[in-house]
Amino acid sequence: MSRMLDELAALVAVESPSASETATRAAADLLDELLLQHLGTRGTWVDGPAGTQRGHLLWSGGGPTRVLLLGHVDTVWPFGTTARWPFEVAGGRATGPGAFDMKAGLVQGLAALEQLDDLTGVALLATTDEEVGSPTSRELIEQTAAGCEAVLVLEPSAAGALKTGRKGVGNYELVVQGRAAHAGLEPEKGANAAVELAHQVLALAGVADAGRGTTVTPTVLSAGTTSNTVPAAARVAIDARALEPDEQERVDRALRALAPAVPGCRLELLGGINRPPLAPSSSAALFARARRLAADLGLPELTGAHVGGASDGNFTAGLGIPTLDGLGAVGDGAHAEGEHVLVEAMAPRAALVAALVEDLLAVRR
Repeated sequence: MSRMLDELAALVAVESPSASETATRAAADLLDELLLQHLGTRGTWVDGPAGTQRGHLLWSGGGPTRVLLLGHVDTVWPFGTTARWPFEVAGGRATGPGAFDMKAGLVQGLAALEQLDDLTGVALLATTDEEVGSPTSRELIEQTAAGCEAVLVLEPSAAGALKTGRKGVGNYELVVQGRAAHAGLEPEKGANAAVELAHQVLALAGVADAGRGTTVTPTVLSAGTTSNTVPAAARVAIDARALEPDEQERVDRALRALAPAVPGCRLELLGGINRPPLAPSSSAALFARARRLAADLGLPELTGAHVGGASDGNFTAGLGIPTLDGLGAVGDGAHAEGEHVLVEAMAPRAALVAALVEDLLAVRR
């Protein structure tokens, strides 16, 4: 256990906000060093698409990949967070920026792989841009997972429950173009982009459907340049989530059909559907296997949860590959101040992942 905590402390200390290619590479390099220490070999740095400066870390135990362990090194926390909130272990909890989501999952994954005698057919992929929608890693994820029998996602659990379903995600930005004018002398000559944006934000509520579990949430908004000028531009980021692909398509059509309400204003919708849903059918067989193995190990009975958050497991499930998520840390507070990991659960969850990989590989050996 002390080794896992030492490794988690080291990974948390390497701040890795998604926006920094350098910082995420540094975290991946540390993970690569840990791979060498645990498994005797390093991974391969895979460059992202042409024109990007980003890459991702892929380790393989040899042979065609049958079981893929999937995770990411990037976090939502900006540089300087560890200065005021350093890694700490107290009261049975390990805390620090990115500890729960999801550096503890990577540490546990390494501990799991070290328990296995034969790693032929196993791969581990650690990406660097998951928290921003995986724009440079999606193709690599899908290529690596193609032909796999199972994908085990080392994302954190949901209050201990494995994530047996996830909503699909759409990431959009609505841009309003208006016309500037002096707010005191002749406001009537302007086309107020801020007022137009207000109409559109209210219209978004009509696109959501609580009965079907569909959310359409305006998040980051901006408008205007100076306090005495009619705003000529405004924009809002929109987070859309749905349980079913047809709902994602309905929301997409509705957003693209939005029409301006203020004369002289124009709308432009950027973005689109990012991740398909991870349907419970994608995880059912693996979840049943995990429950059986947990019982064999003498662990508490496993539960499953369908959550609104998405992960890279959505991509693999969307390809029809059996995918089980939430196999990482037990704790709470993802993306929130004070996120934490329950220390006593780290070793048992690593043992569960090891048992799952071994059981999956044994089927055709």
